[in-house]
This record gives sequence, C-alpha cells and structure tokens, in this order.
Amino acid sequence: STCRPDTRGSVKMVNIPKAKKSFCKKCKKHAPHKVTQYKTGKASLYAQGKRRYDRKQSGFGGQTKPVFHKKAKTTKKIVLRLQCNTCKAVCMHPIKRCKHFEIGGDKKGKGGLYQ
Repeated sequence: STCRPDTRGSVKMVNIPKAKKSFCKKCKKHAPHKVTQYKTGKASLYAQGKRRYDRKQSGFGGQTKPVFHKKAKTTKKIVLRLQCNTCKAVCMHPIKRCKHFEIGGDKKGKGGLYQ
C-alpha cells in the first residue's frame, strides 16, 4: 500500500458498456453478454431467520439482538450480472469498489471530452 498513488482527492466515474463479449461456462466459448448491475432481492418474510427474529422481537422488552453501528466501508463492491445472449445463462462478476458507477453512459474521447 506504500507505492499506490493517493487517489482520494479525485472522484472517478466507472462507466461500463451495456454489452460485453465474455466467456460463457455453459456454451464453453466467448459470446456476447448483456450487462446489468446485480441487486439484492426482496427479503422473504417466511425465511427461518426472519420468523425466529420476529418471534423473539414480539411482546415486551425492546430490541433483543445487537444492532451493528461500527460501519467501516464507504463504498460497496459493484457486481455485474452477465447474461449470455445465446443460452441466457447468468454469471456474476464482481469488480473493484467505486463511489460512482454507470452502465452504458457516454464514452470519453481524446482529451477527456465526452463524445
């Protein structure tokens, strides 16, 4: 970490195209993939942990489990969801952390100008 340049001052925007050619494990070859950002699904009310938590919380006595407050990270790792155009197989591809992320934005040309 000593030789890494300090990049905290500059804000970098990560811009990824909507389509990308990548290796498909199902087709066993490189094929065009549709790129979207992975989002966490809606939490189920009937999962065992949620049922246990709701049962424990019910009644008198306030909060029963510890609430986490020592948050250390300011960003999350971006996960790309790649869907094969030929066989529709989906694979996840995590990339590095970033504060600003965009899919299919304007491409930056020479001299830092947006085309």
